[in-house]
Amino acid sequence: MQQTAEQIFAQINYLSLAEDLRCKGYAIIDHALPIELETALLKHLMDTPSEKMRVAGIGREQQQTLNSFVRRDQIKWIEPTTQVEQAWLSHMEALRLILNRQLLLGLFSYESHFAQYNAGDFYKKHLDAFNGQTNRVLSTVYYLNPNWQAEYGGELVMYDPENHTQEIERILPELGRMVIFLSEEFPHEVLPADRMRYSIAGWFRVNNSINNQVDPPK
Repeated sequence: MQQTAEQIFAQINYLSLAEDLRCKGYAIIDHALPIELETALLKHLMDTPSEKMRVAGIGREQQQTLNSFVRRDQIKWIEPTTQVEQAWLSHMEALRLILNRQLLLGLFSYESHFAQYNAGDFYKKHLDAFNGQTNRVLSTVYYLNPNWQAEYGGELVMYDPENHTQEIERILPELGRMVIFLSEEFPHEVLPADRMRYSIAGWFRVNNSINNQVDPPK
């Protein structure tokens, strides 16, 4: 029997999630996925050979550049080529359906990558929507760091959409915690930590193209 999106994401209070996004523009959910999938994702990322991780750039496609003064993480794009990556994408597809049903956002697709921050790495304040590329609507960050303590650092700092110098949240990257926010509205940054820090960054997109063409991902 095929499961509904709500059954797949049964561990999330999706009505509360939708209300937070509607009223605040962001939401924080702890243990967003089943513990078995949390554990499998962490193991999969830790087992990924270093040569498959690449230094992350700034911008998109041909305009992408490397800038170690802005960000110093390494990434690997997620594709449905392994069981665990397919499970992650299936859960996010279920979440896309829920968000569209609750908020009528017209979310069309989802893209995501694993991110590895070595000790001291960071990502300075930025927005996830690029000039001329407004098809990223909702950003997601999912953390894969067991037993993370406040003294380790590595927080996600979110800033007020109107006053980009005013902090509104500092979020510890604890295992199973998911943050969802409006991509074009919230400046945010990743602070350095004193140890390795793992996460999955992702974006729900709309299709802005015409003539039945599909916007290119990534």
